[in-house]
Amino acid sequence: MHEMSIAVGLMEQVFDVAEKNNLKEIEEIEIEAGFLRQIVPEVMQQAFLAVRQDTIARNATLKIIEVAPLSECNICKKQFQPSLNDFLCPTCRKADVKVLKGDEIILKSIQGKESK
Repeated sequence: MHEMSIAVGLMEQVFDVAEKNNLKEIEEIEIEAGFLRQIVPEVMQQAFLAVRQDTIARNATLKIIEVAPLSECNICKKQFQPSLNDFLCPTCRKADVKVLKGDEIILKSIQGKESK
């Protein structure tokens, strides 16, 4: 379950941002998760619930936005949406591609309350 390690890393980032911005409570966290990372939203939510316990994010919600994959062929420069197990360019049928989107996990926003 790689979602747990992702949730732990996410919370480390969240707590760092909270400290720098003097937040006493985290209410919502929003992430973008690339399709190619194979994050199962339900499992990620469960991992998030486990790591938020007894923290300033104990009542926070996690919003996950899935990012569709996008690749570009290094040979013919065609951009296309690969499937999880098929990175063949639909134009030249070569598997020499670079991933442009869909392999990332990005912390997009944190909503919380500031300390007084």
